[in-house]
Amino acid sequence: MAWMTYISHWFEQDDWYEGLQRVNMSQVRQVGLLAAGCQPWNRDVCAASGDRFAYCATLAIYVYQLDHHYNEFKLHAIMSEHKKTITALSWCPHNPDLFASGSADNLVIIWNVAEQKVIAKLDNTKGTPASLSWCWNAGDAVAFASHRGPLFIWTISGPDSGVTVHKDAHSFLSDICMFRWHTQKKGKVAFGHTDGSLSIFQPGNKSQKHVLRPDSLEGTDEEDPVSALEWDPLSTDYLLVANLHHGIRLVDSESLCCITTFSFPSAAASVQCLAWVPSAPGMFITGDSQVGVLRIWNVSRTTPVDNFKLKKTGFHCLHVLNSPPRKKFSNQSPTKNHYTSSTSEAVPPPTLTQNQAFSLPPGHAVCCFLDGGVGLYDMGAKKWDFLRDLGHVETIFDCKFKPDNPNLLATASFDGTIKVWDINTLTAVYTSPGNEGVIYSLSWAPGDLNCIAGATSRNGAFIWDIKKGKMVQRFNEHGKNGIFCIAWSHKDSKRIATCSGDGYCIIRTIDGKILHKYRHPAAVFGCDWSQNNKDMIATGCEDKNVRVYYVATSSDQPLKVFSGHTEKVFHVRWSPLREGTLCSGSDDGSVRIWDYTQDACINILSGHTAPVRGLMWNTEIPYLLISGSWDYTIKVWDTREGICLDTVCDHGADVYGLTCHPRRPFTMASCSRDSTVRLWSLTPLITPLQINILADRSWEDIIGNTDSAIEPGAPPLLCGKVSRDIKQEIEKLSGNLRVKKLRWFSECLSPPGGSDNLWNLVAVIKGQDDSLLPQNYCKGIMHLKHLIKFRTSEAQELTTVKMSKFGGGIGVPTKEERLKEAAQIHLRLGQVQRYCELMVELGEWDKALSVAPSVSVKYWKKLMQRRADQLIQEDKDDVIPYCIAIGDVKKLVHFFMSRGQLKEALLVAQAACEGNVQTFHVSTPKGPSFSDDIYKEDFNELLQEACRELAEWYFQDGRAVLASCCHLAVDNIELAMAYLIRGNELELAVCVGTVLGEPAAPATHYALELLARKCMMIPACFPSVGYRDLAADLLLLTPDSELQLVKLCAFCPGGTEEISHLHEKCKLPTVEECMQLAETAHADGKIFETIKYYLLSQEPEKALPIGIDFIKEHISSSDWTLDTIYPVLDLLSYIRTEKLVLHTCTEARNELLILCGYVGALLAIRRQYQSIIPALYEYTSQLLKRRKVSVPLKIEHLSEELDAWRACTQIVNPSSEDSPYTPPSDSQRLVYATLLKRLKEEPLRGIVGPDYVTGSNLPSHSDIHISCLTGLKIQGPVFFLEDGKSTISLNDALMWAKVNPFSPLGTGIRLNPF
Repeated sequence: MAWMTYISHWFEQDDWYEGLQRVNMSQVRQVGLLAAGCQPWNRDVCAASGDRFAYCATLAIYVYQLDHHYNEFKLHAIMSEHKKTITALSWCPHNPDLFASGSADNLVIIWNVAEQKVIAKLDNTKGTPASLSWCWNAGDAVAFASHRGPLFIWTISGPDSGVTVHKDAHSFLSDICMFRWHTQKKGKVAFGHTDGSLSIFQPGNKSQKHVLRPDSLEGTDEEDPVSALEWDPLSTDYLLVANLHHGIRLVDSESLCCITTFSFPSAAASVQCLAWVPSAPGMFITGDSQVGVLRIWNVSRTTPVDNFKLKKTGFHCLHVLNSPPRKKFSNQSPTKNHYTSSTSEAVPPPTLTQNQAFSLPPGHAVCCFLDGGVGLYDMGAKKWDFLRDLGHVETIFDCKFKPDNPNLLATASFDGTIKVWDINTLTAVYTSPGNEGVIYSLSWAPGDLNCIAGATSRNGAFIWDIKKGKMVQRFNEHGKNGIFCIAWSHKDSKRIATCSGDGYCIIRTIDGKILHKYRHPAAVFGCDWSQNNKDMIATGCEDKNVRVYYVATSSDQPLKVFSGHTEKVFHVRWSPLREGTLCSGSDDGSVRIWDYTQDACINILSGHTAPVRGLMWNTEIPYLLISGSWDYTIKVWDTREGICLDTVCDHGADVYGLTCHPRRPFTMASCSRDSTVRLWSLTPLITPLQINILADRSWEDIIGNTDSAIEPGAPPLLCGKVSRDIKQEIEKLSGNLRVKKLRWFSECLSPPGGSDNLWNLVAVIKGQDDSLLPQNYCKGIMHLKHLIKFRTSEAQELTTVKMSKFGGGIGVPTKEERLKEAAQIHLRLGQVQRYCELMVELGEWDKALSVAPSVSVKYWKKLMQRRADQLIQEDKDDVIPYCIAIGDVKKLVHFFMSRGQLKEALLVAQAACEGNVQTFHVSTPKGPSFSDDIYKEDFNELLQEACRELAEWYFQDGRAVLASCCHLAVDNIELAMAYLIRGNELELAVCVGTVLGEPAAPATHYALELLARKCMMIPACFPSVGYRDLAADLLLLTPDSELQLVKLCAFCPGGTEEISHLHEKCKLPTVEECMQLAETAHADGKIFETIKYYLLSQEPEKALPIGIDFIKEHISSSDWTLDTIYPVLDLLSYIRTEKLVLHTCTEARNELLILCGYVGALLAIRRQYQSIIPALYEYTSQLLKRRKVSVPLKIEHLSEELDAWRACTQIVNPSSEDSPYTPPSDSQRLVYATLLKRLKEEPLRGIVGPDYVTGSNLPSHSDIHISCLTGLKIQGPVFFLEDGKSTISLNDALMWAKVNPFSPLGTGIRLNPF
């Protein structure tokens, strides 16, 4: 077991507690990631192997992997070892886990995808590795060449490791565009050059240099670079070549002649990329460079077999997956002839048109486009399996939320575009026209004006009207100088400020009238309008100074100049809450806080090791400041003391922009040179505040004024406009204020990604009037009573809407597409006649005809007559209309589920439940058909199944809140709450549970207990006594809380006075009384009472031997169950840590840890925490092996149990398809059966199954931690153990703490990951 090597030394020593340092969990949590697009500069920047594909952004490689269960590709890893532009990527042909990449800083790296680590690095290659490829003839060799060659071959391992030069491939007369090894013929390699020629080398043959230029180029100096080059997989000599302007040729590399020249439908088409289709001999595909047309060819014909226009922008590169992704398991059990059906025919019918004879291969093409879009296209089904449209391909310099909509985020990039994203779905909604050079900065127009001002490197500044989709104003006062910052005044919407490399900060009105030109001694990089005084603006300058100007006077001199930085100042930001306070970030690596009223620098925040760029004040907590730097980190500061509260290392390059929206003050977006945008939740920084709201504390504990909040040591209080507005609204209301208070604060504090959706569903369940639902309700997960209604009206809308004059943003569907979508919705709603009419309008007659009889035979005949009037040829048969027509809902729902189309499955199941789908009852010979009720029940079961699948899909995607929404939509409150708890959304669970009341009560109480555990151990950066009181307040909200309060009082350390105060608050006897009660109970033989009162007395250690003996005695008997010993063990585990680690308690402590480890493993089996069960058994065995104890547990017995668990659960879950399945032996079945008898049922039904927090599936760029439980790299949030070095994933930490409170390091310290 890997992890034991990491931590075995802890098990050896017992007395290390003195030097223990408390380590906090990371405070800032990543909740969203917007991946970069594919770079358009270099050729070989996408590759695929098996069920993975990868593409290169400028600085990072994104690897996607197929999730077989849901049949979809998910981002698996981001590799960002390169610091300069990546030039090429090549997947290893012999090992699907390895790929090689090269970059402009003369570096080649071999990367292992499965382990996510670098295997080998070759530094300072001679010349840039402009093209690179694995050698097919050698196991471990990568070849690369710079523009003019030579070809270097790097053997990575083995006796001959090192770099050699290919003996022939050098001294070329023209640059190399690319080279390709032959996959069969050993050592054969072809090069394509910029002058259009080829060079071919083969061991034992004469080298052929610069041959086979296109005929029309012979004898001229014209260049026509080779844009693509691929060997025919079925021949040793044929080579397919594309030249950018002269099209495609099939050439013979032996006789050096051209066999076929392929011709394009139009002279304007030029080929950017091509690929053979391995599953269809003789077929290849090409991508056009001007427009995104994918063409399918067969070598036997000179014209394309088929053309599809996939996108408006041209192709950049193409790659066909060798093995098409395997489809997910089908939900029906395989019958004997599972693979054939009455309709499948072995030979194509003879009446096919010429094109159809070349039927499309079932291949998948990875397509990358010039605008950065990346997708996986299923050529057989003619649809996208995956499309990631419009990612930025270069550094993102700035990001800002739309003032009147916290769900829209704009980003400005080096690639010359501004894009607007919906952060709930992480998709692009608008993109600016582009070609602006570099865009350094952007600023939204105030309010709902729907315009963005942008600042560029060479083309001045502009205003882009998003709705019109065009530039409506340009400002050129800075000439050709770069404008580094643009700021639209939010107090006076007519003024816009820009600052530039020409040393001026210019203030003008939006129609271009100049109000001020403030001259600086050097370039000006940043400017910011004060949020408290509309006429104050601050600037940051290359001369290391910060200046403040007053716009209301005619003077061009600054009011104040602040000096102190030792390098240039970049951005400046006014505090929104503290009037006259501003901060500045500089290339000296520091952030300075200035007080305008005192004329002084009041704090210096040092910690960054490179220039500071991003700066952001929090809009609710006046002392919270966040900075981003070229050292790749984001730091969170408490500016009162100047301390850094947290450092985030997830970006893979310089961090430029930071922003948050006042209505969602604790969700932050950041952007970086790694071309990604990331979303973060800052709520863990204000945990006490959240808990004050949950515990229904007074307003003084929640909302404060700025002056009291910035007192050193004061707990966090909300001081911003949003929290004040909530308070005012609540004070106007009468009735149940707590419900509103919980909902409004929850919406303000929760990150995007479903919390609004969740609250809408809660309101529906609580009987709120539908007219009060927000407009965007129908875009999310709807309650099932609305689903059909909303989708019907959506279908009608799609049928009627005419296209607007300007089109509607990105990729707006055509009228045909709209009608098709409307038809599909009508169909799923059982409105068959409308579907038929729309299909006829679209010319899809056969589809209409096949379902028409379910309307009436008369209608069908009428359609047949109309059909005769027109003759239509095309038809792709579809299972959906037939299923709906014959009412086979079950087959259809399972069909959708097997394809991973879970939302569709849900829609159909609901329509069936509402009786919209006609079911044809087949009467059995025994008697009449079933009654409708039985069908109804059947459909209801289907509906629940579809909901469970969809919820699980969201949950596995790290979106617990949306998973919870799926269950609320079918009124399953128990499971909805369970998913929130398993996603560790405890605060949200308590809020929602409190509002939902009785049905959610058991889960709400469990969430409150976990929150109280969180409060018991929050690190002492805030006054800790306050936390105990909070924990007690939370527990007092639950009924029968006495036992929980006992645990709280037993565990919390402190002086006599503090402990007595806590006993009093929890209504427990005093410490002295507890001692007497314990002795009395002991005399009466009441074990549980004895332990309880000893733990609350001055000598809690007396409880240990009594409790441990009781448990040991039970375990020794054969028929013990978990329920008899767990309550005692759980209570014992709350003994104060400083008592537990005393030398006098060594033996008792070790026995307690072993018993908790073993019982933890059993609880983990009961809760199905698969990932930690082996680790818990291993931990218990290690402790047994290394510590002196007398416990009735044997190491052999433990490994026997673990093997039995493994053998008996692998049936349910065969981990990989390759490993041979061995059925469990009889003895293993017996051991496992005994184990299950001991466990009994989990009392809280829904919480069975692994925990999975938000962001668990988001790969980090650079912050790499190895789990000491599994030895693998941790994906998603990390939890540090008490030694400050060992880490486990937050998910594993949560599960571990729920079944075994003590740390995996065996120290006796309690875990607190909540």
